[in-house]
Amino acid sequence: MLSRMAECLYWMARNMERAENTARLLDVSLQMSLLHAGSQDDLLVPLDVTGTTGDFLQRQAVPRASDVLHYLALDGETPGSIFNCIRRARENAHVVRVKMSTEMWEQINGTWLEAREWQQSGLDTHTASTFLDWVKQRSHLFRGISYGTMLRNDTFQFSRLGTFIERADNTARILNVKTKQIRDGEPQAENILDYYQWAALLRSVSAFEAFRDTYRDSITPERVAELLILRPDMPRSLRACLDEIDQVLSHIEGQAGRAARRLASEIQARLTYSSIEDIFSQGLEQSLDGLIEDITRLGQVIHHSYLEVV
Repeated sequence: MLSRMAECLYWMARNMERAENTARLLDVSLQMSLLHAGSQDDLLVPLDVTGTTGDFLQRQAVPRASDVLHYLALDGETPGSIFNCIRRARENAHVVRVKMSTEMWEQINGTWLEAREWQQSGLDTHTASTFLDWVKQRSHLFRGISYGTMLRNDTFQFSRLGTFIERADNTARILNVKTKQIRDGEPQAENILDYYQWAALLRSVSAFEAFRDTYRDSITPERVAELLILRPDMPRSLRACLDEIDQVLSHIEGQAGRAARRLASEIQARLTYSSIEDIFSQGLEQSLDGLIEDITRLGQVIHHSYLEVV
């Protein structure tokens, strides 16, 4: 497969996953900001995770829910907004239209057309939930049609690769940011956890019910970290994402990706044989910082191995 085609498939899927992840962050953060009236911490979480806090605060000295919502949802000038993620996904899909089914193209093109309508009508805190649910549903539909209609060749593999690289990066970043936020919050009585903060983190990755089903007990940092880092049966955990990435890379033909396969296998092996005690003995924040660096490096190696035009 040509590098240009592989790059478009990779970024098409990655941008759709990024749009969904941003929608999840905004949805939970807006709900938490209403629960904690007057607190700006919850509003800043999506900005911190996406690395856009500085740019946003240059525009708005005092963050308000409506401003954060517009900035990350429908602002055409924000590179990482949901609107621009969908736009870039559609542009990449147009380039590789011949590689996908008619249903897949119609879905992603239709999503873009509806996103333009949303931008024209605008959002407020009353319509935000409907829009964010729509984004998540369209992302689910994109993945479902992709999985159900694409040939299991390199076209399919590069699409899956983009999805799981983006998902792993998002899970690591939100867990890292929320851990720091909870640590830097108001002092609490010894052994008393901020239940709502940890519950919001779990809900942002659709893991609250999975946590209850798995542990059936109180929410603790160790259990949240274990679920989102080490559990292979949790779809958005780092372990599950790296398992998928390792499998996808093994199915892409050719010798160009040896460096990417080796690095993915190394990260996957560390997650497979680590324990939550090992992670907390090193320090959760330090471990997450290292994992974010590993995932970023893996993305760079994948780009160099497969996506650069030689």
